[in-house]
Amino acid sequence: MRVYILRHGIAEDAPPGGSDAARALTPEGKQKLRTVLERARVAGVRPSAILTSPLKRAVQTAEIARAVLGVKRKLITTNLLAPMSTPQRVWGEIRAQRAERVLIAGHEPLLSQAVAFLLGCPALQLDLKKGALVSVEVDTGESEPHGILKWVLTAKSAGD
Repeated sequence: MRVYILRHGIAEDAPPGGSDAARALTPEGKQKLRTVLERARVAGVRPSAILTSPLKRAVQTAEIARAVLGVKRKLITTNLLAPMSTPQRVWGEIRAQRAERVLIAGHEPLLSQAVAFLLGCPALQLDLKKGALVSVEVDTGESEPHGILKWVLTAKSAGD
């Protein structure tokens, strides 16, 4: 199974007393995200399912990914990708999709923890930039994942 991990793009600051969950992507965040996703599309990234955190900036990120990557299926919004979830819950949700290629959109530090978990290296620390996309090949035959890091793509490395 191929798992693509996509951190949400640059988002606006929450207004004083405003909701963190309602923070939207900025125009710059959308542009940098499109740059990464266009490069990924050219490289052959074609997820068969996209899962997203319910927070606005993650949903917007997933919607852009769906459009740029040409995914026909409807987005799957899940609280298991909300910031306070765990890598184990994320893995369970990914496996439940029974898809060959799954993209997840969410937040730090959960996503870098999920990457470390998928690689079987829970102590691994990543600096996952906003709008970054990670590709991990995972053996789904076991309850604990055994993944191989294939690549990491950031807006800077994608040419933005």
